[in-house]
Amino acid sequence: MNIFWGELIGTMLLILLGNGVVANVLLSKSKGHNSGWIVISAGWGFAVGIAVYATGWASGGHYNPAVTLGFCIAGKTAWNLMPLYVCSQLIGAMAGALLVWLTYYTHFRATYDSTSKLLCFATHPAIRNYKWNFVTEVIGTAVLLMGVLGIINSHNQIASGMGPYAIGILVFSIGLSLGGPTGYAINPARDLGPRIVHSLLPFSKRGSSEWSYSWVPVFGPLLGGALGTWLYLILIAPLQAL
Repeated sequence: MNIFWGELIGTMLLILLGNGVVANVLLSKSKGHNSGWIVISAGWGFAVGIAVYATGWASGGHYNPAVTLGFCIAGKTAWNLMPLYVCSQLIGAMAGALLVWLTYYTHFRATYDSTSKLLCFATHPAIRNYKWNFVTEVIGTAVLLMGVLGIINSHNQIASGMGPYAIGILVFSIGLSLGGPTGYAINPARDLGPRIVHSLLPFSKRGSSEWSYSWVPVFGPLLGGALGTWLYLILIAPLQAL
């Protein structure tokens, strides 16, 4: 139960703070309106760090099916636990999205652009090209797993309590460098759970939930997580023996 509740609450905090910063930047009449991509990237990085500090000690702080998959491949998480992780992550992501809607309720009502509303829940590509959007998500998530596995490697001698901070910086960096084309989902639960909530909430001028695109931020990160883990195990981990 520690895993279930730790992942649920942690993912909820991640989405509340991550999609919350998107809402702050994009929704009309918000105090942070039009403050830009750097603010969004920073908000997501801080969100990851805070979530891992809050409940990572209870569950391992995955909050992301791609991370769970990578950890299973690396032998750090048992394969039979993956359904439990993914279920709790998806529920937590949906709960966090609902809290964002409640927090910014009046601003959703004041916003007329349906795409801006969708972006407060799920990702949307800057240029829609499914093949290259998919490639972007694969690359971004591969970097995420290579970075996370490096951060938790004992050879880095991360000071006690600094791991979540370093992972937050990693997510901030991915957003700044690789997030432009797709808005960097790099997390299937982060996109799918809120997209489901977007399709169900009763707000006006909702627009499309863009289910035709939804497979990209689900399968791209899963492939990227596996690829990044394999690259780390094949190319980087053996360096420890040199």
